[in-house]
Amino acid sequence: MKLDTLDLRILAELQQDGSLSNVELARRVHLSPSPCLARVKALEQAGVIARYVALANAAALGLGLNVFISISLTTQSKAALADFEQRICEHDEVMECYLMTGDSDYLIRIAVADMAALERFILERLTPIPGIEKIRSSFALKQVRYKTALPLPTPQAGPR
Repeated sequence: MKLDTLDLRILAELQQDGSLSNVELARRVHLSPSPCLARVKALEQAGVIARYVALANAAALGLGLNVFISISLTTQSKAALADFEQRICEHDEVMECYLMTGDSDYLIRIAVADMAALERFILERLTPIPGIEKIRSSFALKQVRYKTALPLPTPQAGPR
């Protein structure tokens, strides 16, 4: 899907507030409601808009510890990677999981309440996964930046 200036403005608004009504969104992007809704539906159908969510405050939920864990597997076979990925996705504490290049195979970010919860996660959820060779944890001392809105491309100027 080729995105034009209006599509990008719609995306920018929805990335800031996904709960906007269609009428309010249309007003903000200077479009009438019906064509605005048609554009949003087209963005959804094309997979540009993947879903709408509410972003919860981790601290307000008692999840004060943000931990990054590097994981190395004993083997990097397709089956071993697939098995690890399936198993790691079963745990609600895992907020993100990436297959990595470099010294470790995976980097995960977990959100837990405290050190005791981290210990339980590592001992009861992580180490039972077969094929894990090494686990290294790093703690986030302070969140300097956190955003969910993706950088949007600059619209290309059309022919004049």
